Amino acid sequence: MTDSGLTERTTIAIVGGGLVGGALALLLARLGLEVTVVEPQSRETSLHELEPVTTVDGFEPRVSALTEGTRQLLEDLGVWSEIEARRCCPYREMRVWDAEGTGSIHFDAADLQLSRLGSIVENRVVLGALARAMAAEPGLNWLDGEHVRHWRPTGSGSAVMLSDGRWLEARLVIGADGANSRIRQWAGLATREWDYDQQAIVCTARTEYGHQRTAWQRFMATGPLAYLPLANEEGSDRFVSIVWSQDVGESARLMNLEDGAFAGELAAALEWTLGTVETVSTRHALPLRQRHAREYNRPGVALVGDAAHTIHPLAGQGVNLGFADAAVLADEIRTAMERGLEPAHTSALQRYQRRRKVENLSLMAAMEGFKQLFARDELPMRWLRNTGMRWLDGQTGIKNRIAAEAMGARHPLPRFPPPQA
Repeated sequence: MTDSGLTERTTIAIVGGGLVGGALALLLARLGLEVTVVEPQSRETSLHELEPVTTVDGFEPRVSALTEGTRQLLEDLGVWSEIEARRCCPYREMRVWDAEGTGSIHFDAADLQLSRLGSIVENRVVLGALARAMAAEPGLNWLDGEHVRHWRPTGSGSAVMLSDGRWLEARLVIGADGANSRIRQWAGLATREWDYDQQAIVCTARTEYGHQRTAWQRFMATGPLAYLPLANEEGSDRFVSIVWSQDVGESARLMNLEDGAFAGELAAALEWTLGTVETVSTRHALPLRQRHAREYNRPGVALVGDAAHTIHPLAGQGVNLGFADAAVLADEIRTAMERGLEPAHTSALQRYQRRRKVENLSLMAAMEGFKQLFARDELPMRWLRNTGMRWLDGQTGIKNRIAAEAMGARHPLPRFPPPQA
């Protein structure tokens, strides 16, 4: 590791310019702060115009189920209209049922007097909109194609070493560098984590029948299967994003099947609810691991998004938690500045941690509980969960509160004035 001895300075350095890091960079730059984003991927990749999609292989396999709270944040950032004009599929209903019984739950946006429960969007569509906003934002320095080689504390904050040995010193370095965050490791922020011994098989499928703007999820002993609705430029409703959580051995078997055989098992696993699966894209198997940083910050450094926490994808909430981290951290920095404090003041970082840690841990515990509940195959447990699901489906008020919680409506994110036209 070569130290060139040269030092550059900024107020806030964000390591990672993905979905969460990009959103946070825009929020902080619009507070008037000098922000530098260090991102190993070149900006041309993010800014590349998307080709119209007509086949399953045209979609990106990584999609996000964005809540209404996240949509509002992206609207505040001035990027939602672009996302919605590209490939974005609002869904109005969600149907969930147990493979080992008759229990099911149906959520409907109409019961909440809303037009949608959420929106399924390819990650690259969101990233492209954020990247275009970042490129146009004054006061935001975007070091793309740049790697961070080390981190160290300083007297006034902390610093990261860049590829050529230069040091970038900041009042606050924010780790938005994903689940295997090097910033978290270098800063010595310990985690509690465990492996699920499962993988999520992700791909895109074309189905015989339309998805009806509905998210479909069937729970099996080995894990949940989700069909998430997609829309292309022509408005077709026969494309769905697949997230199929399976034990490692079964995942390996499914990954080794020919496309036709896999499509047949996929259709059967959802009980042919959308008819046959006509075609599937290239499949990817992602290891599932739950991880939570014991502390989200220490002097001169803070974590957001997957760098701070990763959860089972069973509710599709991971990226929404990350966007909430970004909004709350920006809100606490804004409050500190209004009080005449440094943006990286310890009180701001501690308040950010208190506000986010409880919510993140609560959702992680709930997802772990669901995972364990549906993994149990004993007859009394099957009876209990099926009876419980049928009862809950008939309790409109309770069911709607659960839906509102999942959508972020009960704990709205801080608001930020949209950029001036």
